[in-house]
Amino acid sequence: MHPRRPDGFDGLGYRGGARDEQGFGGAFPARSFSTGSDLGHWVTTPPDIPGSRNLHWGEKSPPYGVPTTSTPYEAPTEEAFSSGGGGGGVQGQSSEQLNRFAGFGIGLASLFTENVLAHPCIVLRRQCQVNYHAQHYHLTPFTVINIMYSFNKTQGPRALWKGMGSTFIVQGVTLGAEGIISEFTPLPREVLHKWNPKQIGEHLLLKSLTYVVAMPFYSASLIETVQSEIIRDNTGILECVKEGIGRVIGMGVPHSKRLLPLLSLIFPTVLHGVLHYIISSVIQKFVLLILKRKTYNSHLAESTSPVQSMLDAYFPELIANFAASLCSDVILYPLETVLHRLHIQGTRTIIDNTDLGYEVLPINTQYEGMRDCINTIRQEEGVFGFYKGFGAVIIQYTLHAAVLQITKIIYSTLLQNNI
Repeated sequence: MHPRRPDGFDGLGYRGGARDEQGFGGAFPARSFSTGSDLGHWVTTPPDIPGSRNLHWGEKSPPYGVPTTSTPYEAPTEEAFSSGGGGGGVQGQSSEQLNRFAGFGIGLASLFTENVLAHPCIVLRRQCQVNYHAQHYHLTPFTVINIMYSFNKTQGPRALWKGMGSTFIVQGVTLGAEGIISEFTPLPREVLHKWNPKQIGEHLLLKSLTYVVAMPFYSASLIETVQSEIIRDNTGILECVKEGIGRVIGMGVPHSKRLLPLLSLIFPTVLHGVLHYIISSVIQKFVLLILKRKTYNSHLAESTSPVQSMLDAYFPELIANFAASLCSDVILYPLETVLHRLHIQGTRTIIDNTDLGYEVLPINTQYEGMRDCINTIRQEEGVFGFYKGFGAVIIQYTLHAAVLQITKIIYSTLLQNNI
C-alpha cells in the first residue's frame, strides 16, 4: 500500500516515494540513508526533506559521502570550497548559505513532484485498476495522456486532482500511528547495523500494526481519488477521517452487502505494505552503496570538481529514493491492483469511464476475497488485467526524473557562479 507517494500503498509508505511510499500508492516508501553510518540500518523515523540541512530536531544532518573515522579518505567540507583565500569570511558565509538553501530547494522539488505533480497519474492509475469493465488497459503513456486530456476537457482540472488532501491525511495518520505505537511498545522504529532476526521481526511487526491502523483511512482516501467528479459532492478535507472512522464502527458510510469486512482486508493490506517497505529499503540501500563507492573512487582519483562534490552531498540520496520507489511500485503493481479492488468493493463508488473519457460506471464486483479476486482477474481479463493503468506509472516517474535533472542543472549553475 503505497502513494509515493507513500511511501506503495500510496499513502502509507510513504513515497516515497515514494510517492515512495506514494503510497498505500506509491503508499509506504522507505526513506533515505544520508551518511555512511546510516547505511547500516533502515531509517523509519519521520524524515526531513531529502537533501536538506539542519532539519532533524536537535541534530544536524551531514552531507552524503562523509566517511567514518576509520576511512582514510576525508570528503571535502563546505568550508573547503567556501573559505579559500581571497574572499574571506563573507564569501564563505555566502557560499554556505547558498549551499543550504539549494539543498533545501532540491529536496522540496523532489517532494513536490512526488506528492503534488504526480497526483493526476495516481488518480488515473487507481481508476484504471478498479475498472473491471475497461477494454482499454492503458499500458502505455500515450493512451494515458489522451484519457487525461478527455477528463480535463469534460470535467475540468479538479477531475485529476481529487483526493489529494486525503492522501496527506493518510500519510499523517501513518507517521503518527507508528510513533505512538513505538513509544508505548518495545517495537523498534529502526533496525541498527548489528541486527538480529528478533529485531527484524519486531520492526516489521511495528510496520504491520501501523498499516492496520491506517487501513480504514486509506480505504476512504481511495474512494475519494476514484469517485467521479460528475456525481461527487463538495466534501471537506476531513471527510477522509470521518469516513475512515465510520468504516471502523460501521456507521455513516453507504455500502452494499458486497462490502468486505475490514478483517478480511488486513492480510492483503499488510502484505502489500510490508513487501513494499522491504523492497524499497533493500534497493535504496543497494543504490546508496553503489553511489558511495563511485564517489569514493572519484575522490581518490582527485578528479572531482568542487561543484561535483557539492552535488554528491545531496543527489545520491534522492536518486536512491527514486530508484527504490520505482522498483517497488513496478514489482508490486499486480498486488496493488488486487488490493484496490478489494477495498473499493461494496462502497457504491461511481468511477469515470476510462475507455471513453466521459460517462460514469458503477463498481459491482463480487469478489469473496484475495484469492478469488486474483483468479477472477486472470480468467476474465488476462495477465495484463493486473497492469491496467501502468502507463500512468511510466508518466509519473518520467516526470519525477525530469524534475530531478532540471533541479540538478539549476543547482550546478548556481554553484559555478558562486564558487
